Amino acid sequence: MSDPLPREIRCVLVPVGNLRLLLPNATIAEVITQSRPEPVPGGPAWLLGRIAWRGWRVPLVSFTELAGTEEGDAELVVRVAVLKALGGNPAMPFIAVQTQGFPRLTTLNAELIIPTHDGRQLPPGVRAHVLVRDDVAMIPDLEWIEATLLDLFGDAEPLHAAASSATED
Repeated sequence: MSDPLPREIRCVLVPVGNLRLLLPNATIAEVITQSRPEPVPGGPAWLLGRIAWRGWRVPLVSFTELAGTEEGDAELVVRVAVLKALGGNPAMPFIAVQTQGFPRLTTLNAELIIPTHDGRQLPPGVRAHVLVRDDVAMIPDLEWIEATLLDLFGDAEPLHAAASSATED
């Protein structure tokens, strides 16, 4: 019996600061121009606020702030990648991440992802550091980010605007 071929996954390298986030392509809902976020009083520094998107008030995360990495080139246009949350909680189906530039599609298998972790404890919100071809990337811990945001917001404020605006683009 022959070995099965390595499974390929369509992924996206999302530029954040001097690094990239490595995410499955299916996680990205949309990439948009950043609008002014609504502040969240008492939120952590990495939570930039909430942005309006398709009837939702989506939490906007600065991954560079969360992971303690360099901000990158301030001259680049700032965008937002709206991600599908993984926890299945109807109160927060989306999380937004501030990016610089456009995500890049790539097809990967396990042989193309090289762990670069040096054994030190990873910062909260980071699942792994990897090398993907020539790009240094981080695999975010989206479950941790989502759980932390849900704890922060609790039931105090709904993240969905009026039901009638949910279908607006």
